[in-house]
Amino acid sequence: MPHHNDPATIQRLLTTPGRWAVVGLSNNPLRPAVGVAKFLIDRLGMDVVPVSLKGDDVHGRTGYTKLQDVPGEIDVVDCFVNSQRVGAVVDDAIAVGAKAVWLQLGVIDEDAAQRAADAGLDVIMNACPAIEAPRLGL
Repeated sequence: MPHHNDPATIQRLLTTPGRWAVVGLSNNPLRPAVGVAKFLIDRLGMDVVPVSLKGDDVHGRTGYTKLQDVPGEIDVVDCFVNSQRVGAVVDDAIAVGAKAVWLQLGVIDEDAAQRAADAGLDVIMNACPAIEAPRLGL
């Protein structure tokens, strides 16, 4: 059965202050993750932790190379990786005890979404917080 995004879950994730690990967030200004992370920080008041292959610091936040290296709790793992690679990120999110995974616009992996849901995580797939928030009047 295909995953369906629950509007109430989207609303809760975007309005509850939390710590978002943004996987794929680097210093490359041409990447959408940079603007979405800024939106999460400035408009929604989220604590953003950059995670990328190089571990770039972004928007004054310390970066890490792996989710497992991020100290403390993670509320949402926001996935800016392609659909072929997102399954491993979702598995890492489950392993570190994240509460939710958010697969960005165009990132679709039904099996990974089901694994996350089965592990008790909230799952949003093929959506962007910077698009969903204005729809909700945030």
